[in-house]
Amino acid sequence: MTAIKGAVALVTGGSRGIGKALVEELYNRGAAKVYATARDPLTVTHPAAVPVALEVTDEKSVAAAAQQASDVTILINNAGGLVRASFLGSPVDDVRREFETNFYGPLLVARAFVPIIERNGGGHILNVASVLSWLGISGSYSASKAALWSQTNSLRLELADRGIGVTGLHVGYVDTDMTAQVDAPKSDPGVVAGLALDGVESGAYEVLADDVSRQVKAGLAHDPAVLYPQLVK
Repeated sequence: MTAIKGAVALVTGGSRGIGKALVEELYNRGAAKVYATARDPLTVTHPAAVPVALEVTDEKSVAAAAQQASDVTILINNAGGLVRASFLGSPVDDVRREFETNFYGPLLVARAFVPIIERNGGGHILNVASVLSWLGISGSYSASKAALWSQTNSLRLELADRGIGVTGLHVGYVDTDMTAQVDAPKSDPGVVAGLALDGVESGAYEVLADDVSRQVKAGLAHDPAVLYPQLVK
């Protein structure tokens, strides 16, 4: 279990959406310092947060962020991209771009910050995935989040004896800029952030932040036709 009170955290993609809500909730729970990253650090608006420029797909940018934030004990990999490339109809480069952001980005950041967290006495990593980790209806986005889910599980095993816990967050639609055009029920980002940090503090392996995530995860135990009724003729 990881105490947030007094901890130093870094949130990638911390200027908006779930990331912004996570920054706010970390401070609400007594974090000593929160680094909020963005491609443009001027977009970080929380008055107490430390803005950090970061492009998660760029190793030099990741290394610079790690050098700046050398006191981190909690890493939250929230930054992500949404391409939804078709495997058959879109350029392969679009698929690669999604994986660069959603899979390799969190990997590069984790590799940079694991030694830092270890030196600082241990801590926690939270990876923000999606219900689409388990539901292949969004092309490259679903596949990249499924890969992040697998990465999260593997990192948890690798770090089990190194004093670093790993939690995966899965959620459906959240009321953010990314889903502004979606006409469907959406979770409040503040509620999602609260549940995610509950998971960090309790040492949960996964946080399923809404009913749809819980239902889809449960459906993995059944035949694929349960999750994909369109397969039934």
